[in-house]
Amino acid sequence: MSHLVQILLPIYDNEGSKFASDVYGRVRSELTERFGGLTAYTRAPAEGLWGTGDTVKRDDIVVLEVMVPVLDRGWWNDYRQQLEQLFRQDQIVVRAQTYEAL
Repeated sequence: MSHLVQILLPIYDNEGSKFASDVYGRVRSELTERFGGLTAYTRAPAEGLWGTGDTVKRDDIVVLEVMVPVLDRGWWNDYRQQLEQLFRQDQIVVRAQTYEAL
């Protein structure tokens, strides 16, 4: 079984300013170089909603996907931390699921 890794990246920083396109270009280049390709869902941003007490917060996000034959959890954990610094976020969601090619 292989794995599909998804990375959810914010479009705006915590002050509401849009991240520059070269920030995403850097991430795309890093992942493409390491894994040989990726899929980026950037045309229509996804909307993330979550509750914090009585408040519902909203994020517009782009999703990047990479298919990997082996899931290197240590590498992904380190990379997630790098993305959190790059995007100035408390948490970036990086999730993986197994898949079977049909």
